[in-house]
Amino acid sequence: MDLQRPGIVVVSGFSSNVGKTTLVCELLRRLRGWEAVKVTRGHSRSCGRDPEACCVSDLLRAEPVVRSGREANFEAGKDTGLFWEAGAANVHWVIVNDDRVEQGIQEAIARVKSEAVIIEGNSLLEFVTPDLAIMCARADGGTIKSSARAALKKSDVVYLSSLNADGDRARREFTEWQSTLTIDLDFDNLPILTQEDLPQLVSLLAELNELPRPTSIT
Repeated sequence: MDLQRPGIVVVSGFSSNVGKTTLVCELLRRLRGWEAVKVTRGHSRSCGRDPEACCVSDLLRAEPVVRSGREANFEAGKDTGLFWEAGAANVHWVIVNDDRVEQGIQEAIARVKSEAVIIEGNSLLEFVTPDLAIMCARADGGTIKSSARAALKKSDVVYLSSLNADGDRARREFTEWQSTLTIDLDFDNLPILTQEDLPQLVSLLAELNELPRPTSIT
């Protein structure tokens, strides 16, 4: 059966602690009725390469595990809990081995009943063609993971997180950081947004619901 898929927004990041989850929550607060997907990738040696200490090793299966609904995945302080508290209509937690990421994401998207969903992660862009891809970075740049370099090539917007700088200063810091790069990263034609531009970003996302969607076969 052919079904129209929801609008898809992917939020990626240069590395950990660049404000991905914070941005997802900011968007969910403003886009009422949207759902969210959290993808946790693991293997038997993840989380310090100690299977006993791994945060998801006991949940991993040969096939993806998708936990949907508040009773199944709400935990205060965790990303899924933060998504619920931000107002997500539903949250889907995908726990998956590296070789089953695409399957897990597609299963989660198939459960989405709202008009749009926000998915957080970098390598997801290997398997999903979103309506908008947002790359999060600190104003001072920082470290860039290899997965982020690949995701940047598929991103539509760069969003700068900064605790101590207004939008103009954050952009200046980011430009200064770019001038120090020894690797080739292409930011040409990518809008650089900050927290001050959240209304503009929300308006852009709200317009996605008015666009025709491709169909997916389930």
